[in-house]
Order: sequence, then C-alpha cells, then structure tokens
Amino acid sequence: MVGAEFCVKVTMKLKRNGMALFAAIALNLMAAASLAQTASSVTAAKVIIDTDIGDDVDDVFAVGLALSSPELKVVGISSAWGDTALRSRMVDRLLCETGREDIPSLQGISKTGTGAGAFSQKPWAMAGIEHPHNDAVAFLLDQIKQNPGEITLLAIGPLSNIGAAIDRDSETFRKLKRVVMMGGSIYRGYDDGLGLIAPAPPSPEYNIAMDPAAAQKLFHSGVPIYMMPLDSTQLKFDETKRALLASISTPLTDSLQVLTAEWTRVTHQPTPTMFDVVAAAYLVDPKACPVTPLHIEVDNAGSTRVQPGLPNANVCLQQQEEAFFKVLVPRLMNQRLTGTHVCIAPGKTSAAP
Repeated sequence: MVGAEFCVKVTMKLKRNGMALFAAIALNLMAAASLAQTASSVTAAKVIIDTDIGDDVDDVFAVGLALSSPELKVVGISSAWGDTALRSRMVDRLLCETGREDIPSLQGISKTGTGAGAFSQKPWAMAGIEHPHNDAVAFLLDQIKQNPGEITLLAIGPLSNIGAAIDRDSETFRKLKRVVMMGGSIYRGYDDGLGLIAPAPPSPEYNIAMDPAAAQKLFHSGVPIYMMPLDSTQLKFDETKRALLASISTPLTDSLQVLTAEWTRVTHQPTPTMFDVVAAAYLVDPKACPVTPLHIEVDNAGSTRVQPGLPNANVCLQQQEEAFFKVLVPRLMNQRLTGTHVCIAPGKTSAAP
C-alpha cells in the first residue's frame, strides 16, 4: 500500500499547484486498506466483461479497474468485435501479468464493419502466449443458467455477442441481473478531445453504431440496462493523472503505461478518454454516474433517442469527474496484482512481436 508519507508529499505538491481534486485522491490512497476491508465483508457482485480491448485504451483501464476492485467478482472476460482471437490473447496476457489466470478468457464473434477502429495495442497483444478459447456466447448463457438473477454483464464494446446471445436463447438472457454498458449519445456527441470547443450535438456512438441491430435487440430484451453514454463518459486521463499513475510500478500500472504509449503512437492522441471506465466505475460505486430512467430507442444508424414510453434504461446524463476519479485512481494506485508465470511467448519482446 502507498505509504502515508508518500500520500502527504503528493497532497502538498498538488495543493501547491491548485489541484484540489488530486489532493483529495492522494488522501484517499491512505483509506484504501479500510475500503478493501469493508468491501471484503460484502458479497462481491458477479460480473462478466464483454470488451473490444485493444483498440481504444479505455477498455484495458476498465478491465484493470474491475480486477482492482474487491466489490466485483469477475466471472469471465469475453472478446468482442473484429479480431476477437487477438483480443482474447491480449486478455490472456493481462490476466497472466496480474495473476488472475483463474478468470476464464472467452472468444466472441469476429464480426466487423465499416468504421471499425484500429487495433492500436496489437504489439503488446501479439507478444502474449496463444491459448485456446471457448465460445463467449455459450459461456455467457451457461453462467446465467447457473446463476439466474446474479450476473451483471459489463458491455464495453460493440454488442454483437449480446445480440447473438439473445438470438440463441432470449429466455435465458432475460435472467441476467442487469447490463451495465458504455454506449449511446443522448444530448451530447463527441467532443474535440481537447476541450477547446463546445461538444457536438448527439450522433451515433461507436459501440452502438457498429452493430445497431444487436443494440435494438438489447433495448427490447427486458433486461435492466444501465447506460453510460457520451453525455457522461468523456473524462480525460490527463498528464497529471498519468504522472500519478507512473509514481508506482506494478504489473498492471506498467502495462497500462505501455498500452497507453502504443495507443498514442497509432492515434497521435496524448490523452485517453475514459469512456468505458465510467461504466466499470458505476459497478463499483453508483455515485460515480447517477442515472435517470428513460425510454431509449435505437435507430438503424445507431442513434439512441429518447422516446415516449415506459423506461427501458437507466441513463447517466451528467459526468461526475470528482466522484469518478475517486473510484478509479485509488484502486489503481493501491492494487498489487502480480503474476507468477511467464506471460510472453518465446522469441517475443515484452511489448512487440
């Protein structure tokens, strides 16, 4: 655990720079042991993560937060969209690096479409050791059958696996406890990434727009949905936060820094946006993104529109920067997840094929 002396030094420095939010985060680090003890006394929520990890870097931050949170029991992690074999290989390496190889890694449907993102973290993923993977859709339905009303699905990628699960067995799918998802655009579209201009009006958001038909099936499924759209998820992991993360070295934090660098090299963007991480943070603490019940319809282009009718989704419409980072940063800073096996394939370097 980060020592009190370190926390005090960081707090003093941040206060001198006028960064009250991060001073508060530094103080929160000292409370992490108490947090973990409290969480261990409560039954951890069972979660399956469905992710297009490897494109934007927010997915690996979201998975890292879930692995670092004793409030959650990650039952499995499934790859979604595009090269799901390589995505699952990346998940394998992350689970190996963090000592969580007890968590199954599942391969989803290798569906893609126009506008699909680039696999920016391909070098790190390809350096991992190849393993066989079971079918993600079958695993999801099997886990729901074994744990009816207990499984939360954290959906942080295009929804093709979810659409396939509904097609295969909609009755079983309805026995999910809930779906917590990053997706959609209600009143706000994508910003410029720099905060220099006003946000754009609502537009099709990537996770929905890549497979609108699957999204339509989900919103008509009857499963409780907790939705984190662009309105509430465009929070920046800026230079100050990255410097704080770099002040410690664990397999997870080291991996996050390398993967951020790979993402930056491909996208030419220095600052990650924590889209998917907001959904993971909501699982840990709902105060990170309070929700409003709405009736949402998805059109064929992937737009998510508020319509008259009974609510079918609980939607977070306002970002909560301070509450969100108070969830994320202390958990990343205080985790000590460590693997005990070699995680890189013979003949590979640590980050490149």
